[in-house]
Amino acid sequence: MAVVITVPICLLLAVAGLAVQGRAEAFDAARTTRTEVGLSLRVQSLVHQLQRERGLTNGLLGGEKRFRTPLSGTRSRVDAALRGMRDDSAVKDVIRRHLGRLTHIRTTADRGTADRSATLAFYTTVINALNAVDPVAETAMRTDRRLSDGLAALRELAAAKESVALERGLLNGVFAEGAFQGREYLAFTEVRATRVAALARFRQVATPPQRTALSHAFETADAGRATAYENRAEDAADGSALGVDAGTWWDAMTVLVDDLYAVQQSVGADVRSRADRLSRDAGTGLAAYLAAGMLVAALLAGLAAFASRSLTRPLGALAKAAHDVAQHRLPQAVARIQQSPPDQVEHLPATGAPDARLRGGAAEITEVAESLHQVEHTALHLAAQQAGLRRTTTESLANLGRRNQNLVRRQLGLITRLERQELDPDALAELFELDHLATRMRRNAENLLVLAGHNQPRPTAAPADALEVAQSAVAEVEQYRRVLIATVEPVRVRGHAVADVAHLLAELIENGLTFSPPTEPVEVHGWYDAEDDTYCFAVVDHGVGMSAADKERAHARFSDSGDQALLAAPARYLGHLVVGRLSHRLGDGTHVQLFDTPGGGLSALLALPGRLLAPTEDPTTASLPPTRPAVSSLLNGFRAGVARAEARTTQGASS
Repeated sequence: MAVVITVPICLLLAVAGLAVQGRAEAFDAARTTRTEVGLSLRVQSLVHQLQRERGLTNGLLGGEKRFRTPLSGTRSRVDAALRGMRDDSAVKDVIRRHLGRLTHIRTTADRGTADRSATLAFYTTVINALNAVDPVAETAMRTDRRLSDGLAALRELAAAKESVALERGLLNGVFAEGAFQGREYLAFTEVRATRVAALARFRQVATPPQRTALSHAFETADAGRATAYENRAEDAADGSALGVDAGTWWDAMTVLVDDLYAVQQSVGADVRSRADRLSRDAGTGLAAYLAAGMLVAALLAGLAAFASRSLTRPLGALAKAAHDVAQHRLPQAVARIQQSPPDQVEHLPATGAPDARLRGGAAEITEVAESLHQVEHTALHLAAQQAGLRRTTTESLANLGRRNQNLVRRQLGLITRLERQELDPDALAELFELDHLATRMRRNAENLLVLAGHNQPRPTAAPADALEVAQSAVAEVEQYRRVLIATVEPVRVRGHAVADVAHLLAELIENGLTFSPPTEPVEVHGWYDAEDDTYCFAVVDHGVGMSAADKERAHARFSDSGDQALLAAPARYLGHLVVGRLSHRLGDGTHVQLFDTPGGGLSALLALPGRLLAPTEDPTTASLPPTRPAVSSLLNGFRAGVARAEARTTQGASS
C-alpha cells in the first residue's frame, strides 16, 4: 500500500514541481532582464557622454581652441553621470580602476601637454571597459526569441555607435592637425571596418522598424556631409593635407552619433517592453501552476490519509503490543529469571496470548502478532539459558578462586614456618621473595573472587594503623622497591575494613607501577581531612597519565558494581572493576577519584569515611557523623595533604 500510494504521489509532485520551477525561472529571468536593460541604458548614457568628451578633447589637442567651451559642458555631464553610477556594483569596479586618472588627463589636455594618441587610447579603454561590463552582454534569454534578438541588437548597435564615435574623435584631431600622423590612418580604417561589421550584425537580428530607424539615421544631410569628409580622409593615406574644417566635421558627426543614440534608446525601450510582458505572463503562469500544484497536493494528501487510516488502526494496536513486550513484559520476565534460584530457572513465566483485537484483524496483522508472541517466548528461553550459563560460569570462577586461595594460604603458612626455622641470611632472603610472590598470588585469587561476587575479606582481629595498611598494600605488589611511602598521618582503620582497604590500595599502587617508567617511584600519602571527617590515601605516579575521556570511563567502572559491567569491560580494565567492587563493599562514603599529577602522571585518591576509622585516645580526633565527601573538597584535601606530606618528607630527609 505504501508503494502504491507513494510512487504516484512522488511522480505527480515531481512533475508539478518541475513545472512550477520552470515558470519561476522564466519569471525571475524576465524580471532580471528588465532590470539589466535599464542598467544598460544608463551605462550607454555615460558612454555617450564619454564619447563626446573624447572627441572634443582630441580636437582640442589637435589645435582647435573653440572646442574648449563645449568640452567644459560635456565634462560636467560626464561627472553627473558618474555620480549616478557609483552605487551600481556592476560599474563601480570599472570606475575605480579606469577613471582614477580622468582628472589628470583633463588637466594635461587643458595645458596642451597631453599626447593626443595616448589621450584617445585612455578614453577608448574606459569606454570599452564600460561596454564589457554591460549586464545585457551577460544575459541571454533563450526562452523567447524576440527578447534574445532584441538584446543582441542592443549590443551590436552599442558596438556600431562606439565605432562611429571613435571615428568622430579620431578624425576630429586629424582634421584639426591638418593631416594624418603616425598610425592614425591605420586606426581610421580599422574603426570603419569595425563599424561596418557591427551594423551588418545588427541588421541580421533587428526588427524591420529598428532597421528603418537605423537607415533614417544614416540618410540625413549631416550624415551625408560626414560621409563626404570620410571619403576625403580615405584619399589622404599618403599624409597629404586635408583642408577640412574640424568644427564642421564635429557638428555633422555629432548629429549622426546622437541619432544612433536615439535608435539605441528606442531598441532598449522595445526590449524592456518585451521583458515586462514576459514577466507578467510568467507571473500569471506561475500563479496558475502553484494553484494547480496545491490542489493536486491536497487531493493526494486526502487520498493518502484515507488509504492510511485502513492500516493505522491495526498497526497501532500491534505497535502498542510490541512496545508492551519490549518495555515491560520481556524485561520483567528476564529479570525474574536472572534473580530466581537455580532450581527455578526452568520454570518459565507465562507469556500470555496475543491480543484479541489483533487476532480479529487482517491476516497479515494476525501473523505478525503470532510472530511477536513467538519472539517473546524464544527470548525467554534464551534468557533462561543465559542466566544458567552465567551462574554456572560465575560459580566455576568462584570455586577455582577459593581453591587457589586455600592453596595460597597453606603455602603462606608453610613459608612462614620455614622463615622462622631458617638461619641462613641468603636462604631467608629467598624465602622472603617467595613469601612476597605468594602474597601476590593470594591477591590475584581474591580478585577472582571479588569479580565473581563470592569473596569474603580476610579476617582482622584488631584495628590497624594507616601506615601498617599502606605497608601491607605495598607488600602485595611486584615492584615494591619502587614504592615510596612518603608521609602517612596516624589514624586507625577498623578491623573489618583493613583487608579490603589494603587490597584496594594494592590495586591502585600496582596500576601506578605498571604505567610509569621503571626509574620513577610511586608515592603513597595519607592524611586526615577533619572538615569532611574523611581519611584519604593518595597514590601518585609520574607515568603516562590518562586522558579526560579515559578518566571519565574509569570513574564509571569504579561506580558500577553490577554483572553487566563485568561482561562489557575489556580484560585490561578488570582491575578497575575490582577497585569499584571493593569500594562498594566498604560502604557509603568510600570514594576513588583520579586526578592528573602536576608535571605528568596520574594520582589516585582513596577517601575513607569516618565510620571506617577506629576511635583514638585523643578526644579531639573523634569521628563526626559520616557524610559522603564532595569531589571538590576531596580534591582540595588531596592537594593540601600532598603538600604537607612532601614538606614533612623534606624535613625528615634533612634531619
